[in-house]
Amino acid sequence: MAPLLEIDELKKLFPLKKGLFSFREEQRFVHAVDEITFNIEDGEIFGLVGESGCGKTTTAKLILKLLEPTAGTVRFRGSDIFKLDASQTMKLRPKIQMIFQDPFASLNPRKTVRQTLSRPFLLHTTLKIDEIEAKVQELLDVVGLGPPSLYVDRYPHEFSGGQRQRIGIARAIALSPKLIVADEPVSALDMSVRAQILNLLKQLKKQLRLTYLLITHDLAVVRSTCDRVAVMYLGKIVELAGASELYENPLHPYTKAILGASPLPNPRLVRSMSRTILMGEVPSPIDPPLGCRFHPRCQQAASQCDKEEPCLVDLGKSHLVACHVHS
Repeated sequence: MAPLLEIDELKKLFPLKKGLFSFREEQRFVHAVDEITFNIEDGEIFGLVGESGCGKTTTAKLILKLLEPTAGTVRFRGSDIFKLDASQTMKLRPKIQMIFQDPFASLNPRKTVRQTLSRPFLLHTTLKIDEIEAKVQELLDVVGLGPPSLYVDRYPHEFSGGQRQRIGIARAIALSPKLIVADEPVSALDMSVRAQILNLLKQLKKQLRLTYLLITHDLAVVRSTCDRVAVMYLGKIVELAGASELYENPLHPYTKAILGASPLPNPRLVRSMSRTILMGEVPSPIDPPLGCRFHPRCQQAASQCDKEEPCLVDLGKSHLVACHVHS
C-alpha cells in the first residue's frame, strides 16, 4: 500500500535581495529546506524535530502548498500537489489541514466561534444553514467544549489558551481531513494543558482515522505521541527512525546532543549519563558548510566530514542516519 504522503528531494531556496551597497554579483539564497525525502504512512503520527530555523515550518508550508518549491515533489495519495490546477487545489484543501502554534493569532478576533467554524462548510460544501449549525455544535462536542450553547457565540479573547486551541482543532477537523499538519500545537500552552491537548489529538486520531505530521522541538511530546521521527538540522534530515528506536539508540551526534539537552525528572539518572554538549552556533543557512552541515559543531567529525555530504543510510530496523561515522 502506497504512503499517504511522499516527499522526494524537496528543496526550497529563498533569494536574498541585494542591498544598495552590495558588491556581490551572484545571487545568494537562504537554504531553508534542502533536498529532504521521507514518507508518511496512512494512520501514523510522524514527528519532525529540530532547532528553531532548521526548516520545519517551511516544510509544513510546502506540504500545504502555501509555498512553491524550488525543486522536488510532494505527492498526496500518488498525485503531485504542485501539478494541480486551481480547481484541483481547491478540492485538495479539505484533505490537508493545519493546527497552528499560536491559538490566539490563528483565530480572527472579530469572529465568533460559530462564524469561525461555519466558514469551512460555507467554502467547501453546499450544506444549508441549519445543517451547518448542527455541524458546528457537533464539532464543539467532539473537542470537549460543551455544552456548545455556552461557547458558540463567544469571541476568541473570552477563552483560555487551551480552549482556543480546541477551537483551532475543531476548525481543522471540520471537513474530515486525511492529514493534519500540527505545527508546535502545544508550545504556547501551559504545562497543565499540554497533556490534555495531546490526549485529544490522539483520541481524534482513533475516532476520525487521522494522520498527523507533528512539528515540535519538545522531545517529550515526540516520545509520548509519535510513531516515527525525523530529525532536521539546517534544512537537512540527519536521522529518521521509530520513536522508541530513536530514543533508545540515537546514532547521529546532533540527535544525541538534543536528547541529552532535554530535561529528565530523575536527578540521579542525569548525573549518571554521559551527555554530548553542543558547541558553537548554528551556521548561517545562507552559506551552509560544505560536506556535513553539522561538522563544525561535531566532536566526532572525521576527515571527510567537511568535504563530502553524507547520505541517509538504512542501518537496520528502518533506522536511517546521515553520518560518515556510521556509514
